[in-house]
Amino acid sequence: MKLVKNLTFQVIFAIVLGIIVGAIWPEFGAGLKVLADLFIKLIKMLIAPIIFLTVVIGIGGMGDMKKVGKIGGKALLYFEIVSTIALAIGIGVALIVNAGDGIDTSAAGDADVSKYTTAASETEHGIGAFIGSIIPDNFVGALANGELLPTLFAAVLFGMAAAALGEKSRPVISFFEQVSEIFFRIVGMVMKFSPIGAFGAMAYTIGNFGLSTLGNLGQLMGAVYITMFLFIVFVLGSIAAYYRVNIFKFISYIKEEIFLVVGTSSSESALPSLMRKLERFGCSKQTVGLVVPTGYSFNLDGTAIYLSMAALFIAQAYGVDLTWIQILTLLGILMITSKGAAGVTGSGFITLAATLAAFPMIPVEGIALLIGVDRFMSEARAVTNLIGNGLATVVISKSEKEFDQAQYEALKAERAH
Repeated sequence: MKLVKNLTFQVIFAIVLGIIVGAIWPEFGAGLKVLADLFIKLIKMLIAPIIFLTVVIGIGGMGDMKKVGKIGGKALLYFEIVSTIALAIGIGVALIVNAGDGIDTSAAGDADVSKYTTAASETEHGIGAFIGSIIPDNFVGALANGELLPTLFAAVLFGMAAAALGEKSRPVISFFEQVSEIFFRIVGMVMKFSPIGAFGAMAYTIGNFGLSTLGNLGQLMGAVYITMFLFIVFVLGSIAAYYRVNIFKFISYIKEEIFLVVGTSSSESALPSLMRKLERFGCSKQTVGLVVPTGYSFNLDGTAIYLSMAALFIAQAYGVDLTWIQILTLLGILMITSKGAAGVTGSGFITLAATLAAFPMIPVEGIALLIGVDRFMSEARAVTNLIGNGLATVVISKSEKEFDQAQYEALKAERAH
């Protein structure tokens, strides 16, 4: 009975049930997408206010502007280094596996990819446009529209102003802390429906695309999954070990969030509960409030791996033999385009289309080859992004002495029993 009440068990059971329903009754399963959409809308409804409140409380409560700048700067440097490693690994594995070689590309010409290419052309991916998109048209508009980067920017400004005022802003910060508690209580209520969301998402995926879609592109899927697994175990595992954290125990600690992400294929669905878990892990509220929301826009390790492997897969499928200079150029373009991925709906394909548009020797219509299996690979992307951002917060907390070791040891002892 205790196991049945466990949220992790409920989500896993819902995912398995979704696969069965989608496989046996595909039309009915495809129609259950509405359950996933409703759950993700409930979560997205809460993300912008939670990020705003958490960042303001974190910066306003920290007081020391030098500390805020140091944590923010260190986080961005860490994100850039790790994301670049992820891109390089993705390119390396794609070159070794050569999964696109011999693929029949004739069907790709008939597929409609206009919605991705149009969205990519409408969405500017240059550095100037990206920086411009961070600044909201108005202060409240960022929150009202649920836009992650503009909300983060507005929250940082508000928090810095509050910190500069010192004790005068204390009543406002205290009020925000109380409002934040209410929002996290709402998150707890919404999370009770996560198994239903996971069930609907998985039933739709299998019902709409079918198990057979895993066949001809299975090699690429396998390569993506293995690459992300190796990245988590060896790259993130090495970083974790340096900071005296066991990557497997850390993954076990956030397993509920991981299974939720697997079910919904959205790392955003686990953002509020991840922030709470990291505070319990020992990271300071201030660091969590600053690093996690920033990481969701700048530290997309899984997306970086996917984009690099997908771009080379299409090149191989069309027999485009890239030189090392072209490969390095592709890496450079991906370093820019991948940074805007979080703020774009259907980000994987749209960002890939934008990358290929800036790299014309790879046919952009080749993204049609990936439509059938993208949904399955998006789960691996989202999980890798989640783990990467969680670990990044721990790393920055420890390096800035914003980590409560006693609380961490108490949690370890509690979990050991």
